[in-house]
Amino acid sequence: MSRRTPDAAQSITSAPEPLGADQSRRARRYLQQMSVRVVCFLLAVLLWGRVPMWLSIVFVVGAVVLPYTAVLFANAGRERRDVGPQVVLPPVLGAAPRVRPLAEDTPAPARDDDPPATTRDDDPTGGPR
Repeated sequence: MSRRTPDAAQSITSAPEPLGADQSRRARRYLQQMSVRVVCFLLAVLLWGRVPMWLSIVFVVGAVVLPYTAVLFANAGRERRDVGPQVVLPPVLGAAPRVRPLAEDTPAPARDDDPPATTRDDDPTGGPR
């Protein structure tokens, strides 16, 4: 039995990353950040009295802040990629046409049930109604 309209094939570029690859990528990134943290801590301890104080403080701040950011990035989970097939629906017959909003300086079109517009020049008393 043959089909005239086959189902759309799944694109390999839109397939999600395998769970094992995602976990290993996050673990690798965590280990890299923690390695930088260890280096910052060792530099802060070894260079405490030998370099300017601001540089030692930068190493201490790096050693304190990096574990927090490493855990945040490691627990971020899988990234969602909402890049899939785009669905385009045909317009519905008999539906009201879309009306674009009017600009503020453009006067609104007159409808059949609106009373006729008058201006001061049309008003015999010269005052507002």
